[in-house]
Amino acid sequence: METYSLLREFADSWFLLVLFAFFIGTVIWAFRPGSGPIHRDSAEIPFRHEDRPASDLEDGAAAKEAR
Repeated sequence: METYSLLREFADSWFLLVLFAFFIGTVIWAFRPGSGPIHRDSAEIPFRHEDRPASDLEDGAAAKEAR
């Protein structure tokens, strides 16, 4: 059997199963019990160290009213 044919057969059958198993494992790992606090903490990263909301009195072109 040629190398190409062997690799083609492997990719068509077994590697597809390996990738599917990896996908299912990743989904199960992401939704496992107890992972909620970890995901909640990651979701709040952009809001850390915020003392107050942005001021409405910004001196920028986006803050000026268009007329």
